Amino acid sequence: MLVELGLVEQRYAAVCEVINDGETVTAVARRFGVTRQTVHRWLRRYAARGLAGLADRSVKPDSCPHQMQAEVEALIVELRLSNPGWGPRTLLFRLEAAGVDPLPGRSSVYRCLVRHGLIEPEARRRKKADYKRWERARPMELWQMDVVGGVMLADGWKASIVSGIDDHSRFVISAHVVRRATARPTCDGLAKAMRAFGVPSQILTDNGKVFTGRFGPGTGEVLFDRICRENGIKHILTAPRSPTTTGKVERWHKTLRREFLNGKVFDSIEDAQAQVDGWVKTYNFDRRHQGIGDVVPWERFRLAGEDHTPITESVAEPSTTRKVNQGGKISFASVLYPVGVWLASETVDVAVADGLVSISHRDVLVATHAQKHRPGKEQKALTRRAKPQRQRPNQATVGQVVIRKVDSSGSVCFAATNYRVGNKQRGRQVQVAIVGATVEISSGSEIIRVHPIKHDRSRENGAFANPGGRAQRINAA
Repeated sequence: MLVELGLVEQRYAAVCEVINDGETVTAVARRFGVTRQTVHRWLRRYAARGLAGLADRSVKPDSCPHQMQAEVEALIVELRLSNPGWGPRTLLFRLEAAGVDPLPGRSSVYRCLVRHGLIEPEARRRKKADYKRWERARPMELWQMDVVGGVMLADGWKASIVSGIDDHSRFVISAHVVRRATARPTCDGLAKAMRAFGVPSQILTDNGKVFTGRFGPGTGEVLFDRICRENGIKHILTAPRSPTTTGKVERWHKTLRREFLNGKVFDSIEDAQAQVDGWVKTYNFDRRHQGIGDVVPWERFRLAGEDHTPITESVAEPSTTRKVNQGGKISFASVLYPVGVWLASETVDVAVADGLVSISHRDVLVATHAQKHRPGKEQKALTRRAKPQRQRPNQATVGQVVIRKVDSSGSVCFAATNYRVGNKQRGRQVQVAIVGATVEISSGSEIIRVHPIKHDRSRENGAFANPGGRAQRINAA
């Protein structure tokens, strides 16, 4: 009958063969299917502790000299509970400031937070090496600016913050709380930052309408562009759908929301501004930043020194509003000024300064004319404003229109150039019109897409002369 021996019995049998029978260690190891070193280890254990030495022992060490002290772990938990937005690196800075010695490692602090259920462990979704990092060489060379929402007020309104950060130092140069982030309040935030810190060489923003008229219906500059031009600032725009280009200010937004805004309700705009200013002061002068070598932003930003460049601010000009007639003109002080038929029935802003009449639509300059009206009629004309109109969907442009059929790829061909419409419109007929420097594609009274002109302008007459497109093309109507 076969009897299954336990591990201890097998090891004891191997030891007995070497000690009692005089077998060599090599032969015993080969017979039992182990290495010679294993047989030698069994012999040492048997000689030291007898039969009990052949049993499996725990691999747990008797002591762990580098284990975090209980007092330090309790301090970490206390700091995290009182400041839920602090991560392992920030907690390490606070421990160092508190005089803890020796300091635990960052991974030890992370594991401590996981043990106590204060954070959820999660895998990194993307490696840092996948991103192309860049940084300007000195402070005040480049500012990154944006708008962030989520400032809850007691009356239920959500205000916004015109934010800005210095690219080199990560120093927050703007945290201007506004009720609505329209053109004028956004520019007020820029002017406030320049008065406090000076004029930067460049400013980087996304393509929001408050920053640029790049994708607007007009060809004029917005107020933000005008302030940059008058102060000699180069305004840099990101590529469309590229949020990582302004990654530094976007990352600051994440910190702002997580550590300050989440769960807060402010009594008023003034209360929100006062509390934001206090938090930003701590961020700039007390909070170490991982991206700049674990120093506070002020340590880098102060190297710029004082900027005594005079700041040019755009003065608010006398303005009023007018409604564009069907012929694309407005009446001001008994004189007709052309605007454009593409703005028919729209309300525009009219400003007069230095002998020029400037006409803007949704904060974008669309026309400028030399003053033709009598100065004596100007003041009365400025006091009259256009009647407010009901909100309505954008209407298709009134003017020369050509019909095209959207092909299977979701595009139409106009003047030998393809313009994207969208897969939802495949097989449908749409209207194509030239509006200023753009190609406007609409269906009925709804504007679907607006593209900058890419075709040869000399081919437009031929395209409009063939209203249905060529019969042999796949997009023929």
